[in-house]
Formats: sequence, C-alpha cells, structure tokens
Amino acid sequence: MTERSPLDRFKDVLSGASRAVAHDPDVELGFTADAPHLSGKQIKVPAPQRSLPADQVALARGFADSFSLKLRHHNAKLHAARAPMDPAARAVYDAVETVRYEALGSKNYPGMRANLAAALDMRTGSDPITRAQSAAEVPIQGAVALLLREKLTGEKPPAAALKGLDYLRAWIDEKAASDFEALNYCLDDQQAFQERVMAMLEHLELVRAEVPPELPEQEPEDQDSESDSDKDDKPEEQDDEDQSRAETRGEDKGDPTEESAEDRYEDDSDQDSDGEDGDDEGVVPVRPNRPFSDLPPDFNYHAYTTKFDEVVTALDLCETDELARLRGFLDQQLAPFQSAVSKLAHRLQRRLLAQQNRSWDFDQEEGLLDAARLARIVVDPAHSLSYKVERDTEFKDTVVTLLIDNSGSMRGRPIGIAAISADIMARTLERCGVKTEILGFTTRAWKGGQSREEWLAAGRPPKPGRLNDLRHIIYKQADEPWRRAKVNLGLMMREGLLKENIDGEALLWAHNRLIARPEERRILMVISDGAPVDDSTLSVNNGTYLERHLRQVIAWIEGRSPVELVAIGIGHDVTRYYKRAVTIMDAEQLGGTMVEQLASLFDKAGSGD
Repeated sequence: MTERSPLDRFKDVLSGASRAVAHDPDVELGFTADAPHLSGKQIKVPAPQRSLPADQVALARGFADSFSLKLRHHNAKLHAARAPMDPAARAVYDAVETVRYEALGSKNYPGMRANLAAALDMRTGSDPITRAQSAAEVPIQGAVALLLREKLTGEKPPAAALKGLDYLRAWIDEKAASDFEALNYCLDDQQAFQERVMAMLEHLELVRAEVPPELPEQEPEDQDSESDSDKDDKPEEQDDEDQSRAETRGEDKGDPTEESAEDRYEDDSDQDSDGEDGDDEGVVPVRPNRPFSDLPPDFNYHAYTTKFDEVVTALDLCETDELARLRGFLDQQLAPFQSAVSKLAHRLQRRLLAQQNRSWDFDQEEGLLDAARLARIVVDPAHSLSYKVERDTEFKDTVVTLLIDNSGSMRGRPIGIAAISADIMARTLERCGVKTEILGFTTRAWKGGQSREEWLAAGRPPKPGRLNDLRHIIYKQADEPWRRAKVNLGLMMREGLLKENIDGEALLWAHNRLIARPEERRILMVISDGAPVDDSTLSVNNGTYLERHLRQVIAWIEGRSPVELVAIGIGHDVTRYYKRAVTIMDAEQLGGTMVEQLASLFDKAGSGD
C-alpha cells in the first residue's frame, strides 16, 4: 500500500478539524491555487507546498477555521433579512459579521488565534487600506472591521493597515465607541448583534435613522410651541433643516434656498482645510434619490468651465504593474463567483448565437469548400470545386457600450460586480462578433476641484451651472480586443478613483462616441446606483439641477437618436428616468440582469420588431 504524503495527511487532519468546528460531518475541504472561498459546504483553502512551510500551514488553517466558523455561527437568511440597501453600509454590515464569528472562534478556541491572524494578514495584503494616503482612500468597511476586531479580541490590526487606520480611527471611535462596547456582549446572538450593528451604521451616518424627520410636527401642541420657540431662538439652524428637507423632496425654494445651501457648503469647505471632514465626505458619499419636478421650458444646463475636464484611459491614471495587481485583486475577490460567471457567459452566448441566421452565397470561386456539392464531382470529374461565402448578417453589425457609474457610492461590492460583469459581456460579445466598448464616469475631485477654485476667484458669479471637473474613463475601446483591455478593468478597484457623478454629460459623451461608430445598430447600457450627485454643483444651483439635465438627455436619446438606451439601477429605481430599465436590489444580480437585458434586445431584433 502506498504511503500517504505529509500533504495528504495534513489535508485529512484539516478536513476533520473543519467538520468538528462546523459541527457538520458533510463539510468537504480541498486545496486551491486560486483565492480561498466557501461554496455551500465545500471549503477551498490555499495549497501549501509539499514541504509544509509553517507560514503556509498557518494560512491554510486560518481560512479553514474562518469558513468553518461561518458554517457554524452564521445564518445567511437572517443576515440577508436585515442587510441595508446602501452599498457602503452593506459593505460594513458584511465585514463586521465576519469579525463576529471569527471573534467567537478566537475566544472559544485559543489555538485559532494565530491561524485566523495569518488569514487576516493575507486578506489585508491586497486591501486598499494598506496603500491609503488620505482618509478618502481608506475603505470604511475595512477600517471598522479591524477596529472592532481589536476591541472584541484584543488582537492588534496587521502592521500593514496601521497607517490607513490612523486616518479614520479617531472619527470611528467618536461615532461608534459605545456600539463597539455593546457588540462585545452579543457575539453569540446574531439577531441581537445585527440590531446593534444597524444602530452603529446610523451613528456612522451610513444609513438614516428609522424615525422620520417629520415626527416632531406630530407631537402635542405644547411640544409644537416649544419647537416654535426653539426656531425663534435658532433661525439659522432651522433654516438649514428646512433646506435639507426641501432638497430631499426636490422642492425649488428659489434664491434664498440656494444662498442657504451655499453657506452650508462653505462651512464644509472650511472644515476641509483641516483635512479630516473633507476626507470623511469622500468615505461616505451621499446618494439621494429625490422625486422629479417637471422640467421647466427655460431650463438651460451649462458648465461653468470645461477646461479642467478630461477623457483618459486606464493607463493614463495607473501604471501597468499597478493595473495588473488591481486586476489580480479583482479576480481574487470574485473567485467565488467564477462558476456563476461561466454559466452567465455560456447562456448569453447561446442566446446571441441563436439569433444569428446564417446565410450563404453558393457556387463561388473561393471561400469555404461546399461539401454538399462534392457528389457531383464524383459523378462528373469535369465539374470544378464549388465554394460558399457567408453573407454579413445584420446581427453582427452591432456595437454595445457599457457606461459604468464610477461614483463613490458604488465603492465595494457593487463596483467589483460591475467590473466583472463588464468583463463577461466583453468576452462573450466578442465571441459572437459584437464589438463592445466599456466606459466609466466620475469627477477629478470631491467638492469641485479646479472649476470651483476658479469660480471662487472670479467672485462667485450667480448660477454658475456645473461646477466640478469631469473625468471620463475609457476602459476598453470598441475595436480593442478583450485580451488587451481586460487588465484595465482593475482600475475600478483603485481607492480614490470613485468620486462624484454627473450622469447627463456622461450619457452624452458615451452617446456621441456611439454615433461616430460605423455599425448600423448601436446599444448603450448604463449601470448606475441612483441619481446624479455633485455637492459643488448642487450647493449653488437648484437641488434638481443635475437630475433635470439627465432627464433632458435621456428624453432626447430615447425620442430622437438611433441609439438604443437601456439602464440597470443598483439599489435604486431608475425606471423614472429611463423607459427601458430594470432595478436590482443585490449587486450579485447584476451579471444575470445584464445578460437578460442584452439577450432581450437581440431577441427583439430577431423577431423583426
């Protein structure tokens, strides 16, 4: 009988330990050269070398312990039931749940501490927190998770993350110190833990409190009197509250409102000079989804200046080596979805190829040999060989543009899923002979950049219009092969890239690029998670200024342009903007939704509509 190798024996022992920790005899453990992940009850951990180096053994044990603890202590349905819709809040919500069940393991099984620390070190190595140069570049979910882990277990954060943590430590301690203390007492009760986490998210200003702001107006009359008295004593504070509510409802309060908003914005700008508050604005972007007022006939959108706007490629913003590393990080984060990715790609390819009604011209002098006519040569050798040539089909004369929202509210899981979904579409459509362009849109700065500085220097002329520097990014050109452009999609994972979003101008830019293409059929697919937002612009214009322009652009494209427009909203309803649109509540649905939307477009073409 062949003696088993030390690596095989290690795997057997690790499998047994995983089943024991998970309290589940059906758990299976295997090694992988890709990113470690958990799928159902199958655990995949990094494969150590055959000599079993101590650090690699600890790493395999760490991921095995973490996934086993998740199987034992984590209820996926309960977790999903309370999950917030906001992407930034959801990222924190998911991250602290991992901290919870790993903390239970560290406390109940002291031997796990070093193993879990080894796994954390590996995860942190590819985390943007290790490269952060300002608070805006620190992912909020990573910072909260590391500080909570320190509070719950007493374990210091990985050394590589300490510099990044220092940017947000004081702010998080101020907002959530009491929540950290409370979370320590409900580790073994997931439901209670989630309730406390939701309170923490409110304190961190990632979600709104459930109590509506109009509640004080429904109190007894003596309370109303007290409120009126307070309003007389503090008129400026009350005006700010009224302005905030008016913006939420999309009401137009006229010039006094604009002045109030500008005053409030200048307060923020003063805080930015200290560095901390402005960075927090970048960490927790606000993404309202206000109702729409009717478009006035005299609405005239314009930019204060366009000389600071830029259209760039991924290589203009990032070195080649860094792009490759970010692409690797993207692949690592999405390794658990690879099986779903393959299924989506195959399904879309089958749907699209089914629409390609191939037609041929026969009896040609060159082309493909016509096997069906070989029999006549056998009968009469005097006949020459016959060839056939495939006709160009209308289906193939198509170009698709994917326009991806690169705003700060897409940070975390949504932008990762959007990037990999774009990757799937580009690969699959290329196989089907359909050219694909991938574009992104954001701004160069938070709160205005050079455009705002020039406006301030000019004495703040009224109604300046759009007041920020646009950044439009070309990830993949339509004529560029996917294999050359795939690394560019890693740029979306770079911290500091995602800022504000001005959708109307981005839509026009992508549309005009499509119009310049020679293909007869042009499809524009927009992926966004809400309304356009730019603090600098909205602080000195009407609160619906950017939304009005977006509606104007969409109406023009849908009504007068040959470009076919379709939109996918992530977490927010975009059907009030686009005639052809769908909304998804979970970013993981994005890939499948894109497949169905594109496939339905081609189904429509195939039916002759």
